[in-house]
Amino acid sequence: MTHLDAATEAAARILDDITALVEVETSSYDKAALDTGLAHVERLLAGHLGEPDESRRHDGGTYGDVLTATYAGTGTGHVALVAHYDTVWPTGTLADWPVATERVDGRDRLTGPGIFDMKTGLVQGIWALRLLRESGAPTPTVTFVLNGDEEVGSLVSRPVIEAVGGSADATLVLEPTAAGAVKTGRKGIGIFTLEVVGVESHAGLDPTAGASAIHALARVIEQVVPIARPDRGTTVNVGLVQGGSGSNVVAGRATAQVDVRVSDPAEQERVDQAFAAVTTGDPRVRLEVEHGWNRPPMTLTEATAPLLEIARKVSADLGHDLQDASVGGASDANFVAALGKPVLCGLGAVGHGAHARGEYIHPDAVPHQTALVAGMLEHLSDNPWG
Repeated sequence: MTHLDAATEAAARILDDITALVEVETSSYDKAALDTGLAHVERLLAGHLGEPDESRRHDGGTYGDVLTATYAGTGTGHVALVAHYDTVWPTGTLADWPVATERVDGRDRLTGPGIFDMKTGLVQGIWALRLLRESGAPTPTVTFVLNGDEEVGSLVSRPVIEAVGGSADATLVLEPTAAGAVKTGRKGIGIFTLEVVGVESHAGLDPTAGASAIHALARVIEQVVPIARPDRGTTVNVGLVQGGSGSNVVAGRATAQVDVRVSDPAEQERVDQAFAAVTTGDPRVRLEVEHGWNRPPMTLTEATAPLLEIARKVSADLGHDLQDASVGGASDANFVAALGKPVLCGLGAVGHGAHARGEYIHPDAVPHQTALVAGMLEHLSDNPWG
């Protein structure tokens, strides 16, 4: 029996596991819910794969904990399977958006909060190793890295991901696909905070005695937005603005958070210099810029190119011509790529709508995606890079 035959036969059970995991809400900002969600994932691992040979739960603080679970293989290869179990959806979302099947344009969709990004990929990864084991084919040692803080920047999990990804022969990140394509390019993310301190005064009695932080921030934003260079893959978005204490008070403080995306690592230095050159236009107003590069860019490197070819070969054997894509979003794959190690992203769900109400997967793609990961693990059972 081929991996695809086995995954097709198990499809109903895989979908049941996906549904059950989606029905355990895991908002990135709800620690208790994240603990419950990770306990559910641990039961999934144990139920399908047995107890891991090595396991460690890394404390996430106010965010979700990070679980590393290693299953020894029969070959010499070592593969990291990376997935996050947190979602962007607040606890309670499931009450008015339950998991449901709908048919659109002649094809079924399964919808629910977090089903596409990325609980389906997590479940498929567990089943992929199970089916590979059951086939009797050689298996690599597999380390699952399951984190509950990806949607807030992987602040706790980054060093864990880098440690495991740095020691593994290859890393497969089970984020959703790009319409069926794997992701070999992802933009780097910078989160810049602008803090402006002005001088408060009464807006009616003595307006000229004040120096508005809000007015100054508006001038700063006018300088920040043109830092974008879409032709170079660099975008700038001022996504959050706060400030002032009342409509009749010349504002003493104002802040803005700016999302910067870059495709080219060289752009990071240019962006840093451009932000450093921004001024308030008023000597009475102080500006502080916090430069925060959250993730480096990910590009298709010489290290990853052979891994992509393995994925294409496996997919071709499954009857599918696998494409690759570069996307604007970032993931935990960015961290591994920056280490110069082989990494592929987007091996999870086929569907649409990450972070959008109504996100969905195509259930009929679940067997293929599960078989794809199983086949890649088989090819990586012995380290192809020596």
